[in-house]
Amino acid sequence: MGHQVAVPHDLSGIPDWINGTINNPSSLYEMGPAGATLESFMINWMLNKLGWFKGKDLSDFKRLNKNGSGILTHGGSIANMTALSSARAAISPKAWEEGNPEDLVVMGPSTAHYSILRALSIMGMGKKAFIPIPVDENEVIISSALEEVYVQIKKEGKRVMALVANACATSTGLFDPLEEMAAFCKKHRLWFHVDGAHGAVALLSNEHRQKVKGIEEADSVIWDAHKMLRVPALCTAVLYKKQEQMWDSFHQKGSYVFHENEVIGMDSMPFTIECTKSALGTKLFWSFAMEGQQAIVRFIENSFQQAKDLYNYLNSLEDFYCPYPPESNILCFQYKPNIIDDQHQLALRYELINSGEFYITSCIIQGKRYLRTVMMNPFTDIKDYEALSIAIAKYASANKIYGN
Repeated sequence: MGHQVAVPHDLSGIPDWINGTINNPSSLYEMGPAGATLESFMINWMLNKLGWFKGKDLSDFKRLNKNGSGILTHGGSIANMTALSSARAAISPKAWEEGNPEDLVVMGPSTAHYSILRALSIMGMGKKAFIPIPVDENEVIISSALEEVYVQIKKEGKRVMALVANACATSTGLFDPLEEMAAFCKKHRLWFHVDGAHGAVALLSNEHRQKVKGIEEADSVIWDAHKMLRVPALCTAVLYKKQEQMWDSFHQKGSYVFHENEVIGMDSMPFTIECTKSALGTKLFWSFAMEGQQAIVRFIENSFQQAKDLYNYLNSLEDFYCPYPPESNILCFQYKPNIIDDQHQLALRYELINSGEFYITSCIIQGKRYLRTVMMNPFTDIKDYEALSIAIAKYASANKIYGN
């Protein structure tokens, strides 16, 4: 119930063993043709879920007219930086050669993942280039505030490089209103980036797809396979609605790897921060090949239901408080919040960990400390929820964890 790390399929470690043995990086087709091919196949599969694939079948790797595109990379932090680099190229094509214009800013919820601000600093824009949009009591972006913030930015002579959305927020597992944010971006012709590292999987479920309604209107999306697709770390997709948006991300020369003329196969190296990368497509493909897409869908829906079941159970207990019904497989709660203060909520988490009985995390929502669970194990059930509540009460009492 700890962090957002996948419980991978039983045999999903085999691709890592293969890659470690043959050592064929997949960023260039000629170096790792199998990995490059499977990466392209799975990228097409993801694009198809977004409605961005125009080919006849997923093995169609040609640069199709009005087709989306994408690459796999090692984690969401690199993925977010890659997408923001593309957003910068769209609004300031000369930035690669001449540096960043000083008037560029990025809008997003104040709860955006730390990798967004980190990317802006690495890109030379600085953390101050991020303009936070107010969020509600559960830290979901208040879409009605977008217009006011945007007008103020324009008055200050700034240009918005991108609007970032959480789908879902890492802390709470709640989704920003993507459809409303997409409409705002369309109105003002802004780049819309969706950080779907954890929650983009809702696209696969008929039951949960409405939670990401509007994601298909984004310009770029990131999607972590190593969270909810049962793939071992790391494996993240950077996806673009328009393929030319990916082509314009980076500009570099290296005659030994970059070719001006048509090349055989699919090279991802020109479009990623990484030069050498492992065969990420093999890992993602393997996860699906073992049991098929429906098995992944069942895993996702079960994980979301587990969080809902835990919410219902804790809500039935007098001493527990849950601030919101879960929208994904993440749930935050407090134990005796009227008695136990923030410092001691955190202390309670460490008592649980040190006991060896449970491993949960913690976060702050609107200045208040909460205990946090991420339901990743398909075998977690009501007996575990009961045991967790008993353990929390036991350690709080035994160690006199109460507020001042």
